[in-house]
Amino acid sequence: MDSLLGFKTKINKAKFNLKSMKKALQLLLLFTLIACLSSCNSEDKQLADNINMYSNTWDEIINNGKLELFDNTRFDEDITLIMSPENVVGITNVQEFYANYLTGFSNIEFTIVDVFGQGDKIMKHWNFKGTHSGDFFGIPATGKMVDIDGVTLVKMKNGKITQEQDFMDNMAFMQQLGILSSPDNVSIIDGMYKSFATGDVPAVLAAFDANIIWNEAENFPYADRNPYKGPDAVVDGVFARLGSEWDYWNLVDIELHDMANDQVLATGRYQAKYKKNGKTIDAQFAHLWTLKEGKVLNFQQYADTKQVTDVVGK
Repeated sequence: MDSLLGFKTKINKAKFNLKSMKKALQLLLLFTLIACLSSCNSEDKQLADNINMYSNTWDEIINNGKLELFDNTRFDEDITLIMSPENVVGITNVQEFYANYLTGFSNIEFTIVDVFGQGDKIMKHWNFKGTHSGDFFGIPATGKMVDIDGVTLVKMKNGKITQEQDFMDNMAFMQQLGILSSPDNVSIIDGMYKSFATGDVPAVLAAFDANIIWNEAENFPYADRNPYKGPDAVVDGVFARLGSEWDYWNLVDIELHDMANDQVLATGRYQAKYKKNGKTIDAQFAHLWTLKEGKVLNFQQYADTKQVTDVVGK
């Protein structure tokens, strides 16, 4: 009997200990959950504060020109812009770097399209619009409009901006500035010469802007109506006269040279036979084409005018 009572007592003690352990575990889990929630809330608040400060800072600097905001309350002393061939390091150097945008562009519109982050890292998708109206890293004003998108990877440290790395289409940016030409320009001009060689004048005219300005070389027989304005003027004053006055007018040995400012330089030779006297020419030429958005805006001819005028008799 005593043994049975002792066994029951041990069971009751075990049940009590189990209940105590369960309660202790529940309390531990509760404290852990509270600590995690507190930590998560703190991290979320820090990230939200970082994003808010970051977004406001760049809005004020770029859109409102407040370069004085490059200070040690918003930027780490060793703020670093990751770029090639050399990083930009330090608040003063970063300030001088971005001053180029404010002196180089007017009518600036800087928009943070989207921004988000995790921990001490932020990523922003941005858009920059402006008119290149001043010196920009040594590039004289072109008057060109730019509209470029990019992404920036950001690192924060103690609530301050400590590192940035921009990713953007630099080729498109340079093309919009007019420093680099559209990669399609050469193929457009090449297609025009090929169409001219086969007598496909409509295909040639299709590449002309409606307001094209065309100039023949000074002292060239057809320079008498310079400047030709519009495709119809070019057809009537140049193409029609070439067709009626010459047995043939061929352009050979053509070489195309991609230039800055959306220009293409073509060099080659004119080989032609004049109908009135049967005399021929084999003369050098250079054509400077200026394009915009795939259309020819301007044409300037340079040629061996003496050889041509000798044959024509003028």
